[in-house]
Amino acid sequence: MSIVKDREAVGAALSRRSFLAASLAGGAVLTFDARIALAQATGAAGGVAGEPVVLTAFIRINADNSVTIGAKNPEIGQGVKTMLPMLIAEELDVAWSQVRIEQTDADDKRYGLQVAGGSTATPNNWLPMRQAGAAARAMLVAAAAKQWGVAPSALSTEAGKVIDKAGGRSVPYAALAREAAGMPVPDLATVPLKPAEAFRIIGQPMPGVDTPKIVKGTPLFGIDTHLPGMLHAALVKCPAFGGTIARIDDAAVRGIPGVVAVVPVNSGLVPPGQQDAVAIVADSWWKASKAREKLVVAWDDATQKQFSTAGYAKQAADALGAAPQADLFKAGDADKALAGAAKTVTADYSYPFLAHATLEPQNCTALWTADGKLELWAPAQNPGAGRREVAAMLGIAPEAMTIHMTRIGGGFGRRLMSDYMVLAAQVAKGVPGRPVKLLWDRTDDLRHDYYRPAGWHRFTAGLDAKGALIAFKDHFITFGADGKPIRAAEMSSTEFPAPVVPDAHLGATYLKTNLPTGWLRAPTSNAMAFVYQGFLDEVAEAAGLDLPELMRRTLGAPRELPTERKGLVFHTGRARSVIDAVCKAANWTGRTGPAKGAGDAVKGRGFGFYFSHRGYFAEVVDVTVSGGTSVKVDKIWMAGDIGSQIINPLNAEHQSQGAAIDGIAQALVWQPVVQEAGAITADNFGDFPLLRIDAVPRDVAITWVKSDFPPTGLGEPALPPVIPAIANAIRAATGKRLRSLPLQLT
Repeated sequence: MSIVKDREAVGAALSRRSFLAASLAGGAVLTFDARIALAQATGAAGGVAGEPVVLTAFIRINADNSVTIGAKNPEIGQGVKTMLPMLIAEELDVAWSQVRIEQTDADDKRYGLQVAGGSTATPNNWLPMRQAGAAARAMLVAAAAKQWGVAPSALSTEAGKVIDKAGGRSVPYAALAREAAGMPVPDLATVPLKPAEAFRIIGQPMPGVDTPKIVKGTPLFGIDTHLPGMLHAALVKCPAFGGTIARIDDAAVRGIPGVVAVVPVNSGLVPPGQQDAVAIVADSWWKASKAREKLVVAWDDATQKQFSTAGYAKQAADALGAAPQADLFKAGDADKALAGAAKTVTADYSYPFLAHATLEPQNCTALWTADGKLELWAPAQNPGAGRREVAAMLGIAPEAMTIHMTRIGGGFGRRLMSDYMVLAAQVAKGVPGRPVKLLWDRTDDLRHDYYRPAGWHRFTAGLDAKGALIAFKDHFITFGADGKPIRAAEMSSTEFPAPVVPDAHLGATYLKTNLPTGWLRAPTSNAMAFVYQGFLDEVAEAAGLDLPELMRRTLGAPRELPTERKGLVFHTGRARSVIDAVCKAANWTGRTGPAKGAGDAVKGRGFGFYFSHRGYFAEVVDVTVSGGTSVKVDKIWMAGDIGSQIINPLNAEHQSQGAAIDGIAQALVWQPVVQEAGAITADNFGDFPLLRIDAVPRDVAITWVKSDFPPTGLGEPALPPVIPAIANAIRAATGKRLRSLPLQLT
């Protein structure tokens, strides 16, 4: 039972006072409902302009003095289900062994922003969740002070007890819960918070709350959802994106035993009122999947068949030879400065479309009830957006939906898109009164992803006689419409080093595509780090330097540089600190040639740096190249600055290691997303392989560089630098400069 349901079950009528309220439940159970304005939260989303965005955190104090804390954000493997309750528990001043954690339902009006994306959970919740815990603690202290007739300032707390040292007495929170509910509500903006030196939970390595259940195979994920009387749906979608249904012949399907319905639906990629997919609903998924093989659908997709991978490559090559369609950044006169440079360096870089390839394929279970309401069980990274999209598609009020958040079996940005929720809702409406689980198979997943868009770059840099970078140009080719990039195809206008070069020009040209695109872990950064740090390694080589030294000289004195994102700055001093830290940890001694390995193997070392998602990471990679073609990453050193506090060191280590492994896959594994006649050809992991265990490095050594800035997230910023570091290491090992992903020596 969710915390929301539990609260409702005990019939507690919330008495809301100001923006924080508390309510009594039966017995010794107390529910705090802390509502905190988050107007100051960066990256907040989901509200109408001018309307406050709110967050609600639940703390339930149980009769045995254990504390149940509601985890409000989707858990996608990033550890947020453990981390956010740690913040509350710390300020509530309970022992971690007292804490029980429950996943809340999705309700952004009640809880505020509930999203797994952009490494935003930490920066958005670092203060509000602590304030919620501290406010609850203050009310418990106030209750004890009233009982004992002493001033609250004379009391302290520890491990779920209020303590009166002078009076030699203590009382558990559970005994105070009822009276605490009537205490004045503290001002959340001024409620005292613990200093870092008093932390007992924050900063301690805490295992993931779901880990034991995962090890035991306990059902947790969306795909595990099973409800009484549940039906199953398999999907047929138009192969060419944007195509619609011209004709359906389902006569051979409807006669199959177990098939319940054939429901045409709209995936959200075609205009409202049109349909581009068909769901086969049966009493088992296997029957539904087999039945779809007999379904006959004619598609209206002639205009979509012009799009292909080969066509994009030719268009990009042609565009690189012409002037950019749009200017992203301009300072001085880059062409004039290049003409007068002592030395120039020019190179073309590129990267392909990529799929997310989550291990748990897209799925959602939905129930359309007799009173026109909808209940969903969704492994969604952005359930609030899903709610809005479902409401728009079905023409119902968002409040008519209940969304249960399940654990997510891999997302990497794929489940920020809500198409599977929208489809499941339409199917459920077609079979009212019975829950139906829509499940994609691997082919569905790979052929109907929201892909990381491909890109091509032509760089030119100019050096003066002393090797200083004085001019810089990038013509970026990617995909867009109406002169603007499509989703996830953006490039920052402040991409380093453009803002610190006297004469610089970043331009872009946009090609048309019918492919839906979306954010892949470390969106845009995963590609930009490769092309920019790869090219700067070439510039450093031309200047007679190594890349860390070129970066130090180009970064200059510690200062703040503006970024494209409002309120976010790039601190050159923080960048330099992680560069120095990783070079020290790895004993970096400068640009070196190949080292001899066993047999015909050669070894090389490369460096990469990138700033993304408020995190600064520099990385050194050692590789071994065998047989002239096989690349193995031996070891990675990381130095990261994510602010003043690592909340859960165990999870931080895991996140960084996972990011590195994801980056190695993007760099080295041949994962083709081939489009022919408007459709993707990938069929399964045979066509889109994942990184194998034996390709994972033996060690990822992490150095944390603490700074005085607020903590930020770790899901993404450790990934981007590893890709150029591998490319630069291959250059060191073999003398070959690889400028396209994946890095192939054949």
